[in-house]
Amino acid sequence: MADQEITPCREKWAGTMTDRERFNAQMHYQPVDRCFNMEFGYWQENFEQWEVFREGGVTNNAQADRFFNFDRVAAIGGNWWLHPHFEQQVIEETGTTKFIRNSEGLVGEVPKDGHSTIPHFTDSSVKTPEDWAEVKAERMRVDHPARVLDIETIKADHPEDRDYPLGVGCGSLIGKIRDLLTVEGLAYAVFDYPGMVEDMVETTCQLIEHSLDQLLPHFDFDFASGWEDIACNTGPLVSMDFFRSVVVPRYKRIGAKLQAAGIDIWYTDCDGDVRAMIPYFMEAGLNTMFPWEVNGSGHPGETLETYGKDLRIMGGVDKTRLAKGPDAIKAWLDSLAPYVERGGFIPHCDHRCPPDVSQEHYFDYLDVKEAMFGMK
Repeated sequence: MADQEITPCREKWAGTMTDRERFNAQMHYQPVDRCFNMEFGYWQENFEQWEVFREGGVTNNAQADRFFNFDRVAAIGGNWWLHPHFEQQVIEETGTTKFIRNSEGLVGEVPKDGHSTIPHFTDSSVKTPEDWAEVKAERMRVDHPARVLDIETIKADHPEDRDYPLGVGCGSLIGKIRDLLTVEGLAYAVFDYPGMVEDMVETTCQLIEHSLDQLLPHFDFDFASGWEDIACNTGPLVSMDFFRSVVVPRYKRIGAKLQAAGIDIWYTDCDGDVRAMIPYFMEAGLNTMFPWEVNGSGHPGETLETYGKDLRIMGGVDKTRLAKGPDAIKAWLDSLAPYVERGGFIPHCDHRCPPDVSQEHYFDYLDVKEAMFGMK
């Protein structure tokens, strides 16, 4: 079913501000008519298991946002990563799994039935400086024609008089490198080939800067966004010495471009326990954490209290509470209410909503959330 055919199953929350006005006010600790209403999405299994999705013809997260009538938020970015990608291949099949080479050159094991899981990668196309030199020359050229953006087409999609917040994508300085090397490969490479890893970060930074230089002069952006996933539930996957000396200086270069363009809200998507990295993120101007996984980083209120109004958080609704029903949902949202009222915090599920949350309990969550944080 085409996106335009999706019929919302809920009314949009009532309000007196536009989505853009509301987002900017809430993220700047200013008064709002009601909380910005957004969610992070769902596992693929949810689209198959929840009857409401099946009957509504909803098969992906973009459609689900419209289906639930959430406030609109959008972001645009350039081609800052591998180009061309590696050719995707099926190398071997067993009764239950497939061994594939993905678009980033990783060899991994994935379930044959396609259910959502983190692939088990067993080999990488980049292990040594010689491997990286080849990939850099073939797939990371800043002068490749595919990296030139069609600004006029993008402008047509996002007009100046839009009523929703628009962000500019700032890519990934280390998370995608972790993808390219694998977690174990990055851990070894930082010590075995530190010059190679720094050159990977620098090359990626230059590609991101090339994208920003094309976009920033032409749009009045409301925020900047990125992706890292460089932490697990016990903390960062790289040492803070490496992060501070290699990654943060490049973040600062990106941050300087954003600041010059008047962008003062910048978030990156990082799962797990991000607390050790927050001071370094903020040093570069990256001042918003997303999606704030409770199992790793704890209750968002604790960190918001620590950093005051210099920090913002998006997320922080413990997904494990959604599976427990209305009482657990209400208790958790009650604990978040002071921070919603305070500003600088937009509550939503702290990752994709998993399939162990029933459709019934998810609607309980949406109902309680609207009753507490919608317009009174």
